Amino acid sequence: MRRQQLCDRLGTGHDGRAQNWRETISRVQSNPDPDQILKLVTSSLDSDKAEDVVAIPLQGKSSMADHMVIASGSSSRQVAAMAEHLEHRLKQAGVEVLGLEGMRQADWVLIDANDVIIHLFRPEVREFYGLERMWGNDGPQEIITVSS
Repeated sequence: MRRQQLCDRLGTGHDGRAQNWRETISRVQSNPDPDQILKLVTSSLDSDKAEDVVAIPLQGKSSMADHMVIASGSSSRQVAAMAEHLEHRLKQAGVEVLGLEGMRQADWVLIDANDVIIHLFRPEVREFYGLERMWGNDGPQEIITVSS
């Protein structure tokens, strides 16, 4: 999907910045579909200054979720904080968080928000596992830049 189409679909500006997560929570509460959850996730990560945020559509690849989001934090502390904030914001919006793994070391935190799977990494761990290569190998990835 082209960048412009992705920005239109996710409600981001043409500069790629996600909407404020507070604005998105009310939309998710009234319409908790996978695209609205994805908007909430990306805006929360934007608010927490996540780096290299990538959204990969999983339709036709896997039945476990509709979207996968991968993002990096500069340290284990930032990764843990992003995960805690995201879990709180998802619950505040009425989205059931089915699982949260990896908080103890916070090198790689996995959050299962049912229709959206979120992976938060430290950069070197992300590079080692290469999830983008594994899941986004059959075409261009949808990339959302949330850091300047």
